[in-house]
Amino acid sequence: MARAETNWERLVRAALRSDRGRRTGAYGHPVTGIAGAVPTCLGNNVHIEEILRAADEIQDEDPNIARILCEHAYSLAQDLDPNSEGRGVLQFKTGLMSVIRQKLAKKEAGAIDRSQDVARLQEFYKRYREKNKVDELREEERRLRESAIYTSNLGELERKSILRKRVLATLRVLGTVVQDLTKEISPDAASDLISEEMKEMMQKDAEMTEDVVAYNIIPIDSPSTTNAIVSFPEVRAAISALQYFRGLPRLPSSVTIPEARNADMMDFLQYVFGFQKDSVSNQREHVVHLIANQQSSLGKPSENEPKIDDHAVRRVFEKSLDNYIKWCEYLPIRPVWSSSNDMGKEKMLLYVCLYFLIWGEGGNVRFLPEGICYIFHHMAREMDEIMREQTAKHAASCIVPGTGEASFLDQVIYPLYGIVAAEANNNDGGRAPHSAWRNYDDFNEFFWSRHCFDELSWPWKLSHPFFMKPVKAGKGLGSRGKHYGKTSFVEHRTFLHLYHSFHRLWMFLIMMFQALTIIAFNDNNIDKDTIKEVLSIGPTYVIMKFIESVLDILMMYGAFSTSRRSAIWRNFSRLLWFTAASLVICYLYIKALQNGSDSAVFKIYVFIVGAYAVAKIFLNFLTRIPLCHRLTQPCYRWSVIRLIKWMHQEHNYVGRGMYERPLDYIKSVLFWLVILGAKFCFTFFLQIRPLVKPTRAIVTFTDLKYSWHDLVSKGNHNALTVLSIWAPVVAIYLLDIHIFYTLLSAVYGFLLGASDRLGEIRSVETLHRFFEKFPGAFMNNLHCDVAKRKQLKSSGQDVELHKLEASMFAPFWNEIVKNLREEDYITNLEMELLHMPKNSNELPIVQWPLFLLASKVFIAKDIAVDSFESKTSQDDLWQKITRDEYMKYAVEEVFYSIRYILTSILENEGKKWVDLIYKEIGEILSKKEVSSNIHFSRLQNVISRVTAITGILKKDETPDLRTGVIKAIQDLYEVVHLEVLSIDMRGNLTDWDEIRQSKANGQLFANFRWPKEPYLIEMIKRLHSLLTIKESAASVPKNLEARRRLQFFTNSLFMHMPLAKPVSEMLSFSVFTPYYSEIVLYSLAELQEKNEDGISILFYLQKIYPDEWKNFLSRIGRDENSHDSELFDSPNDILELRFWASYRGQTLARTVRGMMYYRKALMLQSHIEKILSEDPGAAMNRNSSIETQGFELSPNARAQADLKFTYVVTCQIYGKQKAEGKREAADIALLMQRNEALRIAFIDEVETIKNGKPSTEYYSKLVKADIHGKDKEIYSIKLPGQPKLGEGKPENQNHAIIFTRGNAVQTIDMNQDNYFEEALKMRNLLEEFEVNHGKHKVSILGVREHVFTGSVSSLASFMSHQETSFVTLGQRVLSNPLKVRMHYGHPDVFDRVFHITRGGISKASRTINISEDIYAGFNSTLRQGNITHHEYIQVGKGRDVGLNQIALFEGKVAGGNGEQVLSRDVYRLGQLFDFFRMMSFYVTTVGFYFCTMLTVLTVYIFLYGKTYLALSGIGESIQTRADILGNTALNAALNTQFLFQIGIFTAVPMILGLILEQGFLAAVVGFTTMQMQLCSVFFTFSLGTRTHYFGRSILHGGAKYRATGRGFVVRHIKFAENYRLYSRSHFVKGMEVIVLLVVVLAYGYNSGGAIGYILLSISSWFMALSWLYAPYVFNPSGFEWQKTVEDFRDWTNWLFYRGGIGVKGEESWEAWWDEELSHIHTLRGRILETILSLRFFIFQYGIVYKLDVSDSTSLSIYGASWAVLAVLLLLFMVFGLNPKAMVHFQLLLRLLKATVFLLVLAAIAVAVAATSLSIIDLFACVLAFIPTGWGILSIAVAWKPAVKKLKLWQIVRSLARLYDAAMGMFIFVPLAIFSWFPFLSTFQTRLLYNQAFSRGLEISLILAGNNPNPGL
Repeated sequence: MARAETNWERLVRAALRSDRGRRTGAYGHPVTGIAGAVPTCLGNNVHIEEILRAADEIQDEDPNIARILCEHAYSLAQDLDPNSEGRGVLQFKTGLMSVIRQKLAKKEAGAIDRSQDVARLQEFYKRYREKNKVDELREEERRLRESAIYTSNLGELERKSILRKRVLATLRVLGTVVQDLTKEISPDAASDLISEEMKEMMQKDAEMTEDVVAYNIIPIDSPSTTNAIVSFPEVRAAISALQYFRGLPRLPSSVTIPEARNADMMDFLQYVFGFQKDSVSNQREHVVHLIANQQSSLGKPSENEPKIDDHAVRRVFEKSLDNYIKWCEYLPIRPVWSSSNDMGKEKMLLYVCLYFLIWGEGGNVRFLPEGICYIFHHMAREMDEIMREQTAKHAASCIVPGTGEASFLDQVIYPLYGIVAAEANNNDGGRAPHSAWRNYDDFNEFFWSRHCFDELSWPWKLSHPFFMKPVKAGKGLGSRGKHYGKTSFVEHRTFLHLYHSFHRLWMFLIMMFQALTIIAFNDNNIDKDTIKEVLSIGPTYVIMKFIESVLDILMMYGAFSTSRRSAIWRNFSRLLWFTAASLVICYLYIKALQNGSDSAVFKIYVFIVGAYAVAKIFLNFLTRIPLCHRLTQPCYRWSVIRLIKWMHQEHNYVGRGMYERPLDYIKSVLFWLVILGAKFCFTFFLQIRPLVKPTRAIVTFTDLKYSWHDLVSKGNHNALTVLSIWAPVVAIYLLDIHIFYTLLSAVYGFLLGASDRLGEIRSVETLHRFFEKFPGAFMNNLHCDVAKRKQLKSSGQDVELHKLEASMFAPFWNEIVKNLREEDYITNLEMELLHMPKNSNELPIVQWPLFLLASKVFIAKDIAVDSFESKTSQDDLWQKITRDEYMKYAVEEVFYSIRYILTSILENEGKKWVDLIYKEIGEILSKKEVSSNIHFSRLQNVISRVTAITGILKKDETPDLRTGVIKAIQDLYEVVHLEVLSIDMRGNLTDWDEIRQSKANGQLFANFRWPKEPYLIEMIKRLHSLLTIKESAASVPKNLEARRRLQFFTNSLFMHMPLAKPVSEMLSFSVFTPYYSEIVLYSLAELQEKNEDGISILFYLQKIYPDEWKNFLSRIGRDENSHDSELFDSPNDILELRFWASYRGQTLARTVRGMMYYRKALMLQSHIEKILSEDPGAAMNRNSSIETQGFELSPNARAQADLKFTYVVTCQIYGKQKAEGKREAADIALLMQRNEALRIAFIDEVETIKNGKPSTEYYSKLVKADIHGKDKEIYSIKLPGQPKLGEGKPENQNHAIIFTRGNAVQTIDMNQDNYFEEALKMRNLLEEFEVNHGKHKVSILGVREHVFTGSVSSLASFMSHQETSFVTLGQRVLSNPLKVRMHYGHPDVFDRVFHITRGGISKASRTINISEDIYAGFNSTLRQGNITHHEYIQVGKGRDVGLNQIALFEGKVAGGNGEQVLSRDVYRLGQLFDFFRMMSFYVTTVGFYFCTMLTVLTVYIFLYGKTYLALSGIGESIQTRADILGNTALNAALNTQFLFQIGIFTAVPMILGLILEQGFLAAVVGFTTMQMQLCSVFFTFSLGTRTHYFGRSILHGGAKYRATGRGFVVRHIKFAENYRLYSRSHFVKGMEVIVLLVVVLAYGYNSGGAIGYILLSISSWFMALSWLYAPYVFNPSGFEWQKTVEDFRDWTNWLFYRGGIGVKGEESWEAWWDEELSHIHTLRGRILETILSLRFFIFQYGIVYKLDVSDSTSLSIYGASWAVLAVLLLLFMVFGLNPKAMVHFQLLLRLLKATVFLLVLAAIAVAVAATSLSIIDLFACVLAFIPTGWGILSIAVAWKPAVKKLKLWQIVRSLARLYDAAMGMFIFVPLAIFSWFPFLSTFQTRLLYNQAFSRGLEISLILAGNNPNPGL
């Protein structure tokens, strides 16, 4: 035991020591000692950790003091948890005591003398303070900060600041421990030990310690000398605005206020209502931040005594409480204030503070925005009452009984949370019907009625049934009576919701189809009879309205008891009304048909129908057209109008006023008129009219011969035959609305994008050509106004204007280039070529980057030489040079630069010589005597001499180099005078004489000045490059990603965007990223881990990004050809390698880096704006030019960026990951250390003991990295309970959204990226909130995305193109003109205050809100928001790159859309949108998935129709009478289905998008390449994925979040894994289609023969084969023989493994099969499955009558077939007997099986020989019995409980295994055959991956050839 304890002590001590001196380990993981292992359950763990950290810091300096600190930490831990009951507390105490006992400081045994400890601590305090020179540190930092040159010493300033913080933090800990220890001794002894001087010193030091009270952005509760944010006047004014005002009662003396600030209204609210301390601190900063930013947007207040404007406060008040005000108006009730216009700003701020305190501590109740309003309403009344009494006391509603203390969380939030949690727990993990439990919407909508005031009262009336907790489902019938009903809406699981929500669309389509059909059957004659028949749409309309009213009542079942009475009465009134209307209209129409069109009845009928139509149109105008709506608003006072409106549409709190401007409405109408016109023309001329004559003929046919026993077709005019022909047409009619929408939206989106100037710069050549326009465009859009630019514009000084624009553009362009280099997209040389000069010198030209000018001088020289030899005139020569603008710029720059450099370094006669030479050249040019006075053939000599001069001058000065410069200038003198220029010296004889004399004396160039100025050195280097780079830079940059980014950025400069405001005036915003447990940073082990092919992630990345790998090696100082193993000897290189790889994956590290570019961009913009504000001429003045080096360290720039930008990553389980020592936690901590502005929010679970029982408390925490590299807790806010009640992601967002700041919040997923150049445009984007985009203010800004995973594989490329077409062209049209763009989980920017006061940025109810993001768009639209889309800014996005990942993602989205069909949001939008906007909403949301499903169903309908015609024989019978089957309508319908199926219509937007942004030729090549890579197979396969999951979700539920992994797919997927994933979604359906096609081939009659069959069936064959084989075609190494053999073995092992308890589906077929059946668990589901399975019995019924042995159509033949089937099942049971069950009868069992087998063979032989049974009949029987068996199996599994009771489940399971084995073999055999051909594997690899990786993969396989394959 002693030895174990000693080892533990050594381990702990080593851990404690290893934390000292370094922040990260070799792999970038923060090293944590015992200080970092303090259990979270210790309530004061932060203080303990600080003490232990200080002990660690001073261990080497004074071990005795370290021992004292450790003992004190142990005492604190003992006090907090004396019994060590918390998790990890016992281990922590044991370890800490071991450290103390290990004699960090030798201590003799005996009692502890605290007085000695206090004395030692004091002594050490003084010594430590003197050693670190605290006062001098502070003074040096102050001087450095106040110096005029501090910007050039920002690095030193940062170092001084960090050092001071660390020293003061340690001093603070020492002072705190001294104070704590003095409490343990007598007061007299304590006063003697600590002098007053010492107390003052410690107090003074503590006040200067900024981190005494941790802060997030603004240090309100602690002083700060380093954070410049507190010096901003708007911040100071906002803080002062919250201070106590006269109307507030005085707080009791027991309330403590930090010394750093005065009491404010937040302190008052905290005392009255018992809000948590950290929650109050959080909201204090939140409100200060809001007010300060609102004030800065209006203008900065005065510096001396800053005050907040009343207008700023009023805007914050109105924005924050807008939802509450509207809620009061709706109910209607009076707000807590009488008139907001009479309120002072203090009272307004008090209400704002109260609201945000309620919201900030609401937890899950934040999802109930009107519930928050209800709470606020009552608490505000309580507050007003307390203020009237002028006595500060606890509010009655918040007092905890028995304590007298107030707790808002316990008394107000917890009761509401409790019932929400109870209902959530009743949903059975999402499996329970939605009608069985109340979700968030149900609870929130309870507060939409005034009855909530009477029923819930205040304080809460907990006895009300609203708070009644439900009994879990399955507890008995009595539980139903106790369940409190849903509110307003019930999400019943049925397809009827599609009709219910979009009934107007279906009514319109059905009536139009009816009318078109009537016209067609009247031979296109529109006469009186036709019109009379067309008027039959009247009865159709009222009947469908009757159906709608019935659905209104049925869908409300489950909510009758809790819904508003008015809503119930409305539904029943509508039912009565439409019942009566249906009867009357139908009666009148029937009588009108009987009496004729001249009868009075017909006229009455026409009058009623016409009057109703006119009234309906008029009512639509009143409710939909904005102008009419405004004019009729005063009429709502009339009861008749209110009654009509009430009957017309339901009236809820949301969904009111959803109409747009007249112009927007007209655009939407015109858009849809074009679509509907095309659709109905297609329907009439190509679908309906060609079927008229065939239908008439079929109906008249009698005595048709059926080949089976006909049961239903006699005497009904061949109704089934007519149905089989018309059904596909009807299906096409219902789905082609989406096809026509796709086509028109693609064309319109293309034109819209072209008008927005998208794709104008689409190549690097265009980038070069337009570069000179970029500075001006940049200044127009991305830079705030510069006064000097306006002056130059007005004065016409173009050169100076261009120079100014270039000088302002240069810092930003150079920073973009620098970031591209840091990201390894460009080389060092490319960075130098792309670098743009500052243009702050005195050259009379604009200096452009070298990549534009490279080699231009030499080309110009050659042109000049040729011109000299051909005696070309000067004007012609100049014209040739100026044809290339950049050649002209290069020549001019060289000309002026040489003069500037030489005159800058030469003195006296030397300088005079340069001036004379240039004067002479000027005269030659003016006289146009160039050809005679300048010898261009000798120009190369001049260039070589100047190059020699610059080559020496760019180096550091030495005597030898100085001599070399003199010689080089002398050589230049000789060349100029003797070879190049013919100089006329007569005009300046005196000067020339002086020059000759000086040269003769050797003094002409001797006294030159070596260049020291940075700008001059830069010019020399640049001139040297211009004269030495001979290679063209036309292809710079070479990296495709760098090109794409620069092209998009420069293109966007010319697009329309709002003007940028200064950073100080821009809107503030947050970025918000939810994270769970995905990859943060790749570890070295993960990068090196190889799959079975020997391919590692690192190898994969090196092959995919070869140029970036070389750039990376160069950046870290390695040779470009270095092997990756050479990096492993350097910890820094390993860390850089990990980041390099992570930045190319879908990792959190990549996302954080990208989002932090916002801060970097804001710092650069702010830094430059500050310089310009202090010195407006800085841009053009070389002595005070804009210096951006080290701008990231500028305190002012950092503070300004922090005030405008916040980044919160909500890592839900970070606390758990830390406790478990997970690598993800260490990586997240590393990201915090590298990004000081990064904030991590997480849910901390703390185990406590309550009433003697273990209990778990949940805290929402926010942390940042402190100066020691550790987590520093900023806020810790207790939650009412487990926060995850619904879907994980929105709950994760909800708990952390209280830590976001600003006017806007951008939602970013953790697979996204950002770019510095795009971050520069963020302030422009935020200005869109202030732009008029429609009737309603903008609530969500849509942002364009670039899918960066497109280059990974062919599948990734398909997804990239599909996604790009949607997020660009698609959303472009959704936003304008359709006004139905929602939120799709993309990087949209939310109006933060608008959304947090209306339920948040997503919805979280379990299952129904599985696609949580889009509900934010629904909610925003329903609450009168406006969603726009903007394409001048882009954000990166990663997509799934493997087929399985893609299928899982599409399954999640399709399942989510199935749940949307059931949701109240879709219902309300479908009901309340105007008709055309409703159609837009339908086809772009759930309608897309329904049409996708209908596309697949059309194939089934068509094939089952053909099967009916074939098996019944009716097709052949009709064909013999009339040639009608090969009609135009069927061909047209089939072709439409075929084209849509293979993705052509999906491809139209993709093609047009590619043409727009890449050009026509590139688009054609790209699309052709995709076709060669089998993109049609992929899109057809995706069609099946969406259909399966959408349909299953609506039928059975089961939609859930599916983790896709987001990793690199470089591994081969096992056959069994693919089979498990796609068996039921694709394989079964594909096999069914194949069986149908075989039946049609075998028994169908086709006059066209084989060609006719192929034309009719090729699309169906393509779909079926795509569904069966796509997973293996797109599977890496899918056709490699070794893999195939291994897959077969793995599949058979899985198939025949019996499984058992705890066995997963991945291990056993039986376990997987049970999982596959789990979705069928309701009676409704079982019935539906049974009905759907009946279709499989048609095959046996039809085929048995086609057998040669069948000689009649008697039913007895069909009965005999069932007898045969029964025998087969009996034989199956015999052969399926389990040998284990008959272990003692093995011989008998074998004999029995052999005998039965022989008897069966004999019986078949006898039947074939003795009867008319043929061999073909045997195969036909197989074709007949296989579907029947599957149908029986499907019904059996649907009724699993009943089958188990009948003891038949084992037989069913065995039959199911047999079917899966057969289907698997059907798929596997072709794969095995193809695997025999090696070239197919090579072809597949080239198909899947780009060429570089394909070559690498083949090499890797060769190298791995000698390695044993572990799978074989």
